Amino acid sequence: MSYTPELVAELEILALFNLDSSQEGLKIHQTAAPTAIAAAKRLYEKELTTQPDGGYLTSLGRDAAEHAQGLLTILSPVEEAA
Repeated sequence: MSYTPELVAELEILALFNLDSSQEGLKIHQTAAPTAIAAAKRLYEKELTTQPDGGYLTSLGRDAAEHAQGLLTILSPVEEAA
């Protein structure tokens, strides 16, 4: 499996969710980039979110978002102290 542009776009959407609150969702507006709109729809089709334009994370979606955000944390460059 490789990282396709579509997969990366889905990961970027998952990274936007606030995992500190299950009451906070996302709304991908129709004026957003077409890649973001399509990624949000795919996440909905995969049953990771509750709406085709974002909504809330499902239980599986929360697991996916936790993994996606964790991976970003691990792979982010370490900031050096001044």
